Amino acid sequence: MPHRSSSRIGPFALTRTLAWLRLCAIAGQSVAVLVCAWWMQLEIPLLPLLLGIGLLAVFSVFAAWRLRQPWPLREWETVGHIAADTLVLGYLLYFTGGASNPFITLLLVPIALSAAALSARAILAVAALAGIAYVILLYWQVPLPMPAHGGPPGRFSLHVAGMGVNFVISALLLGFFINRLAYALRAQQLEVQRVRERALRDEGILAIATQAAGAAHELNTPLSTMRTLLPELRREHAGDISLAEDLELLEGQVDRCRTILREMVAFGKAQLSQEPERLSVAQFIHGCLERFQLLRPEAELTLELDDATARTVLRTPPGLRHALLNLLNNAVDASAANHSRTVTLRVSVDGGWLQLSVQDHGPGFDATGELTLLGYSQKPAGLGIGLALAEATAERLNGELIAGNTGHGAEVRLRLPLAVIAEK
Repeated sequence: MPHRSSSRIGPFALTRTLAWLRLCAIAGQSVAVLVCAWWMQLEIPLLPLLLGIGLLAVFSVFAAWRLRQPWPLREWETVGHIAADTLVLGYLLYFTGGASNPFITLLLVPIALSAAALSARAILAVAALAGIAYVILLYWQVPLPMPAHGGPPGRFSLHVAGMGVNFVISALLLGFFINRLAYALRAQQLEVQRVRERALRDEGILAIATQAAGAAHELNTPLSTMRTLLPELRREHAGDISLAEDLELLEGQVDRCRTILREMVAFGKAQLSQEPERLSVAQFIHGCLERFQLLRPEAELTLELDDATARTVLRTPPGLRHALLNLLNNAVDASAANHSRTVTLRVSVDGGWLQLSVQDHGPGFDATGELTLLGYSQKPAGLGIGLALAEATAERLNGELIAGNTGHGAEVRLRLPLAVIAEK
């Protein structure tokens, strides 16, 4: 596909707009021909004109079929569609007065639309097509007959009336379809901005993961040393009951740190292998809750899980467990800010989505709109990576993370498509 700047919309959007414009042209041309032949009683070649409109209708069916095909639409194809429209319009103008027909200015419409979506070379090609058609119609045409005697009276001549109708049609077409192209451009720019923000966030997450891997490697040695020395210290100070209890607690904490490091390494290997676990929703949720209760034994967790959802089998990706644990951990911290320990996890299937909803009894989110921004946290000691990691996991699985307030706390919903994570 030819290179284009990011401000251009692209051939596909223009071809789709031309398809709608072509349908309007077929309807308008049919009405105009029938009005001129039957109501205004002009002696125009009715059969050739209807044949040209029929050919345009056949091409319109082909263009609609082409837009539904999966292969990319090239710029030269769009120019070909414009050439077909210009050829049919020139054919109709040839039988209705040529360049003297007030609707001759409709040749400018494709040029105006192309300027918003195609390269400079393609725009010149479209302009050349319109210019050649105009020059040909200057010298070769079938003169447009005047109304028969007794036709409908009018204040303006036929040409002036046609210019008025042409002005209205051109204004409506250009205003409506250029507005559609501008809307497509704005949507494209928003998508580019969203992708750029996601790339920056993922780059930050990668940097944190790199630092965490280095820290895990460096911490393993001092933890092993502490694990060796602590039992000796306990034996040396066996008579000091208070110190022995503290040393036992410290030894347990060291073992816990070593376990966390081993899990980090195992998680990294699972991420590299990209091999999902095959578990039912019930197995996955209860496994997460067992780990969560070890991390936060003070939390009072309420689980809402119906039987049908519990039996659903998932191809659980490695990062999903950590995303849910991050949400639960954040919810416990939020509830603790309001002197509560209650957290609710609601698991359900909503249409084709698995929904993991975590609700706390904390102060709720503020109105900053930066809840998932990497490094942003409402907790004084927070690192600002929990929600960002959860959102990254959701986007990687074609899901979404929705955060909001409930009136008595906050609710974060992790929505994942069953088509991606469910066992088929």
